[in-house]
Amino acid sequence: MNALLEHLLQRATAQETSGHWPDATVTYGQAFRFAVQAGDPDGLLEVVIKLADCYRQAGQHEQAAEQFDLALVLADRRGQLRGLGRSLNGLALLAQAEGQLTEAEGRYRQALEYAERANDDSLAGSVLQNLGIIANIRGDHEAAREWYLRGLERLEKTPNRRSTAAALNNLGMLHVDVGELDAAGVYFARAAQVSAEIGDVPLQGIVAINRVELYLARDEPARARESCDEGFEIFSRLGHLNGQAEAFKFYGIIYRRTGKLHLAEIHLNQAIESTHGREPLLDAEAHRELALVLRALNRNREALEALNRSHALFTGLQARPDQEEISGRIRKLETDFLSLVRFWGESIEAKDRYTSGHCERVAQYACRLASEAGIGEREMVWFRMGAFLHDLGKTEVPEGILNKPGRLTDEERAVMERHPVTGDEMLAPVEFPWDIRPMVRSHHERWDGRGYPDGVAGEQIPLAARILRVADVFDALTTARSYRRSLTPSEAMAIMEEDVGSFDPEIFRMFKGIFPEIVGTAEEAQAQQARAAGN
Repeated sequence: MNALLEHLLQRATAQETSGHWPDATVTYGQAFRFAVQAGDPDGLLEVVIKLADCYRQAGQHEQAAEQFDLALVLADRRGQLRGLGRSLNGLALLAQAEGQLTEAEGRYRQALEYAERANDDSLAGSVLQNLGIIANIRGDHEAAREWYLRGLERLEKTPNRRSTAAALNNLGMLHVDVGELDAAGVYFARAAQVSAEIGDVPLQGIVAINRVELYLARDEPARARESCDEGFEIFSRLGHLNGQAEAFKFYGIIYRRTGKLHLAEIHLNQAIESTHGREPLLDAEAHRELALVLRALNRNREALEALNRSHALFTGLQARPDQEEISGRIRKLETDFLSLVRFWGESIEAKDRYTSGHCERVAQYACRLASEAGIGEREMVWFRMGAFLHDLGKTEVPEGILNKPGRLTDEERAVMERHPVTGDEMLAPVEFPWDIRPMVRSHHERWDGRGYPDGVAGEQIPLAARILRVADVFDALTTARSYRRSLTPSEAMAIMEEDVGSFDPEIFRMFKGIFPEIVGTAEEAQAQQARAAGN
């Protein structure tokens, strides 16, 4: 390589290592023009790859992708195996950052093949580390450990100390994930030492931020804050938005755990805003943490919206095959959704002293009936939420009307009969993965069209609402109200059979089939209500 070109590359690399990416890109640009003028194709390839990686680290992914694509063409024309591997590894890193894990893994495996053919330990070690990251995201910790250790073994044969430090950092993160905190501390300490010795400022920031997880796992919030401060200072100085976003996320977690919920909310929102949708995994985690904060602040609707956004992001990642860990996160999110909705449902019952346990029982009856009607397991989670929230609009009905012992006036009945519309409106901002709003709006519609609020009939009523109506009426009849005693399950069934125009005939037929299974639940509810009245 030409001496001047080599000098320009060394200067650009030094600028990049110190985190001065704008200066580095200018110098790489000078090197690019010189390589073209000098007719040095190998030098040009080296410049393009380094420029692409500099753009990637600076968060300029579009420019990075353009340069990696160019490098791929140049390497292919030269038959340069190492160049092909480095270009594919860079493109894989970009795909991974966008949450396209399957595409990233495929490119990493191609890059590894070229690295092996070129006998390049440095490239092979780096690619093996990246495959470990993919495995770790998917929750396959044993595979991740194997990839990381194989990569570290290859890297330690080379002078590539930056990649070695990155490998040590990865192993630290893995050991935190599996609960081996002492080992994690050793790896992070070694990573910090090497990154400091080589003067790699961005890597020092990465290690500091990732070390926060170790201190949180050890329940050492003060040390977590110190490490987060260190990383945030570095990334702020460098203008590294993704690094700042990670720091904001951890600040949010630290503040939540120390009870400073207002500060937690501010920092998590800053993390979300800083990503601008570029880092789906970080975005999903930040929304998940934000939901916990909002829930603690009793801002239930906003918490549901945050959980829904997190769910959507994790679902997007799950769309790639074999992402078991992401599926686990989604299942946990569904549990969080249901837990929060149950809490909201209980807040409905808190206003109406005659409906204790109503939402829970209706959900239980309705889900059993929905299973008979063919609603699948995945949809059942969201169906259950709709059942819990069917009376959400009652939170806006005055308690005097809800608990009135006598007959309602026409005006009072009009207020009461508006609760399905009110509940539908309250849920409008929440984009549930499954449409539960029709259940809330239409659970008082009748098969014969004489229901409310819209007076629709037959199959115009959503199936989920038809199922829910049967369960809702049965529970209402079998529990006492301010104006009447509770009916036995058999008495309730007899009344429901007489009201033939109220229910979807096929759904009601199914209900009669499961009736023997739910009698015990209704009787226990009556017994509890009687005990409560006796006290």
